[in-house]
Amino acid sequence: MHGRAVITWVGLCLLLLLPSCLPRAVKKGVPGGPEDVARVYLEAWARNDPGAQRQALVQVPEDFDAQHARWRQGLGVVASRFEGLDLEAEDDSVAVVVFRGVHTLRGLGDWAVESRLRFERKGQRWLLRWTPEVFHPEARAGDSFGRLRTWGPRAALLDASGALLTVPGEVISIGAYPGRVRDGAAVASALQSQLGMDPARVQALLKSAASQPEQFVAFIDVRPERYQQVRAVLAPVPGIFFRKKAARLTPAEGFAAHTLGRVGEVTAEALQVLGHPYQAGDLVGLSGLERAQERMLAGSPAGEVRLLRRSGEAVVLYRFEGAAGTPVRTTLRRDVQAAAEAALADVTRPAALVAVDSATGEVLAVASRPLGEALHRALTGRYPPGSTFKVVTAEALLASGVKPDTRVDCPVEVTAGRRRFRNFEAEAFGESSFRQVFALSCNTAFIQLAARLGRNALEDAARRFGFGVRYDVGLPSPGASFPAPGDDADRAAAAMGQGRVLATPLHMATVAAAVDTGVWHAPRLLADAEAGPEARLSAGTPAGLRNLMRAVVTEGTAKSAVSLQGLMGKTGTAEFGTALPPETHAWFIGLRGGMGFAVFVEGGGVGGRVAVPIAARFLQALDAAAR
Repeated sequence: MHGRAVITWVGLCLLLLLPSCLPRAVKKGVPGGPEDVARVYLEAWARNDPGAQRQALVQVPEDFDAQHARWRQGLGVVASRFEGLDLEAEDDSVAVVVFRGVHTLRGLGDWAVESRLRFERKGQRWLLRWTPEVFHPEARAGDSFGRLRTWGPRAALLDASGALLTVPGEVISIGAYPGRVRDGAAVASALQSQLGMDPARVQALLKSAASQPEQFVAFIDVRPERYQQVRAVLAPVPGIFFRKKAARLTPAEGFAAHTLGRVGEVTAEALQVLGHPYQAGDLVGLSGLERAQERMLAGSPAGEVRLLRRSGEAVVLYRFEGAAGTPVRTTLRRDVQAAAEAALADVTRPAALVAVDSATGEVLAVASRPLGEALHRALTGRYPPGSTFKVVTAEALLASGVKPDTRVDCPVEVTAGRRRFRNFEAEAFGESSFRQVFALSCNTAFIQLAARLGRNALEDAARRFGFGVRYDVGLPSPGASFPAPGDDADRAAAAMGQGRVLATPLHMATVAAAVDTGVWHAPRLLADAEAGPEARLSAGTPAGLRNLMRAVVTEGTAKSAVSLQGLMGKTGTAEFGTALPPETHAWFIGLRGGMGFAVFVEGGGVGGRVAVPIAARFLQALDAAAR
C-alpha cells in the first residue's frame, strides 16, 4: 500500500507511455503505476481537458465528453481540485485508487466527494476502466446530476425603534415593446407628464432595444397606488404596457429612497463586486443600504446536490445549509423622515434635507431630490456651504475674545489680498454688533474680523466641526473639506464658506448639531455601528453661538420662521460657477429640540427666501405628527 500523494504534473513520457520509458517505470512502481496515471487523469479533469483524459482510458464511452459537460452544467461546476490519492488495492492486473474531489459549485460553494478510479493492466500499461462511479460512488449508467438552490426571505431594514422600513410587496413595471411603439415621442411625452421621466432617457432606452422589438423594456417601477393614478393616461399610448413584479416596499413612495436603496436582479458590475455565492439571476441590493448591507440582509443560499436516476428518483447526495438574513437597524426615525419627505414634496429643483441627533450624531432623516436621479445629494454631493459656514468662523471669533455685542463695521465692500468682496445685493449696515452682522449675514464684517484671527485659528475651528475628518456613515459620504488658506484673499473667501471650502448637506447638519451640545459627533446611519470621531468646541463658545443663531431667526435672514418656537439657525447663499452674476445654492442649517438639520437647494437662489420656508415646513410637519 502506497502512502498519500499530492497530484503533480507528469511529463510527456507518461502521457504517451512510450515503450522506452515503461520497463523501468513498471518495475519500480513509479511514473507508470496506477497512482501516477491517476494523477495525470485528474489533472486533465481539473483543467477540463477531455482529450487528455481519454488517453488514460481502457475504452472511451461514446458520450464521454457529453457526460462531463452534462455533469458540469447540471451542478454548475466552476472549478475542481483533487487531493488525497491512495492506492487501495493492487495485484498484477487490477488496481483501485481512491481520491477526493472538491468541486466548486456556482453560487453554493465546495462539494467534497470521495470516489474511486479502477485500473486494468494492459500489457505494460495501466489504464482506467471508466464508469459514472468516477463522478460519485452511487452513480450508475444512465444517471444524471442536478442541483437545487434557494435563497431564504431577505431580512428587513428597520427604523431606530426596530419597526419595519422594508416589507415584501408588489410594484408595477411600466415599459414598452419597441416593435409596438408607433410614436416614440408620444411615449416619452406621456411618461414625462405623468411620472416626470426625462424624455431623452426614454428615447434612448427605446433606441437601444430596437433590434429586439418584442422584448419588454422597463422604464420605471411604481407602487400600485401610483399606477392607478397614471394608468388612464398611459394605457392608451400605443406601445406602453404594464407588468406586475415582486418588490421591497417602504412605508410610502419615495420614503428615504436613496438611503434605503432598491433591490433588483444582479447586474454584471454588482456580480463582479459581490463574488461568491452570487450568480446571474439573483436578486440583490442595487443601491443604498440594501447594497451596502447586502451580505447581512441576504444571508446565504441553501442547496442540494442531487443524483437523478433513470427511474425518476432523486437522491440527495449533499446539502448546503443556507443562512437566514439578519435585519439591519438604522438610526432613522419614521416621523422625522416623513416630515423631511413632506417638506421636499413640492420642491422641483435638486435638493436635500438631513436631520441628526445632536447628542449622538445619529441620522434621524435624510432625503434627496429628484427621486429619479441616482445621485444621493444629501450624502455625496459636496458644495460650498456659503454663509452657513459662518457658524464655524463665529466659533473661532468667540474663542478669540469677540463678544456678541462687539461693535464691527459692515460696509458694502472690503478688499482682502487685492481682491474685492461685496455683500449680497450690495447691503451695508454700518457699525453694528457682532450679533447683528451674524443675523444679517454681513460678509464684509466677517472678512474684517477673520483677518484678526491667528494664522491657524480658522483652520482649527473647522477641524473642531469635523472638516477634514474621515468618518463612516454607513453609506459613501465624503464629509467636508477646508483646505488651508493660501493667502489673505483665500482666507477671506473661506471665512464666509466660499473659495475651496466644500461640505455635504449631511455634514452641515452636524455643524448645527454641534452648537447644541458643544461636541461635534460624526454622523452614522446604522444603530449598531460604533460611534465615530468627535471633537469638542472651544470652551464657552456654544452658548454664544446659540445666541447668534437665535438672532438669525428673531431678527435676521430667517425671520420668516420666527413663529417656530426655539428655532436657531443660519442661512446661506453660496455662489458657484462662472456666470455673471453668479448662480447661488440656497442653504439653511438649524437647531431645535435636540436635533440639528440642514436644508439645501441646488441652484435654488437665496437661502432665506428658499431654504428657510422648506425648513419651516419640515418642523411644522414634525410638530403636527407629535400632536
